Amino acid sequence: MTTHTVVSPEQWLAARRQLLEKEKALTRAQDELAQARRALPWRRVDEPYVFDGPGGPESLADLFAGRSQLIVYHFMFGPSAERGCKSCSFWADNFNAAVPHLAARDVTLVAVSRAARPLLEAFERRLGWSFKWVSSGQSNFNFDFGVSFRDEDRKSGKATYNYAPSTEGPADLHGVSVFFKDETGSVFHTYSTYGRGLDALNGTYRYLDIVPKGRDEDGLPSPNAWLRLRDEYPESA
Repeated sequence: MTTHTVVSPEQWLAARRQLLEKEKALTRAQDELAQARRALPWRRVDEPYVFDGPGGPESLADLFAGRSQLIVYHFMFGPSAERGCKSCSFWADNFNAAVPHLAARDVTLVAVSRAARPLLEAFERRLGWSFKWVSSGQSNFNFDFGVSFRDEDRKSGKATYNYAPSTEGPADLHGVSVFFKDETGSVFHTYSTYGRGLDALNGTYRYLDIVPKGRDEDGLPSPNAWLRLRDEYPESA
């Protein structure tokens, strides 16, 4: 970083204006992509999924909480895990403040994991979360939406993640799925994204992407090897 190019104010402004044109082009492309995403066809969801929520059993339609749009964050926390995934927790740290703003635009945000409700409750208390988090452990929801995997499905080639064959890896992965409920109560699946498709939903990554060192992950064993649950960072961090 100490050998980075240093220029006059006039040269800096000229370079910044050149970059601004690229940023504006990207913004326009993102707007077009968002429109194409909204124009995707929908599929009706008829499966009677049941979730274990804070107040007891709930259907997929119940999760909308009176709104017409539902975002499900598929949180990696399997039935045999002792705690939630650190990466999903990194994303979930963004949820609390977003919930009321989304609700104002007719959107409900819910996290779904296969772990039992008591485990979810203990973990959310530890990290101070208040967003809704339900268990799908008694249904095929996670499997049907491509974030949980049976060994036999991977061996037979039936398992897919991020729209490609999934032959190895953990039994649970992360993703986001979006649903719409019409006036008759019918529920439709409108969109799902996985892997780095979730990057745009993480505010901390957006901040890191504008600082000089960026995400500073080169040379690490994996891109997020630096990551910890937020109560596990050294006090000096």
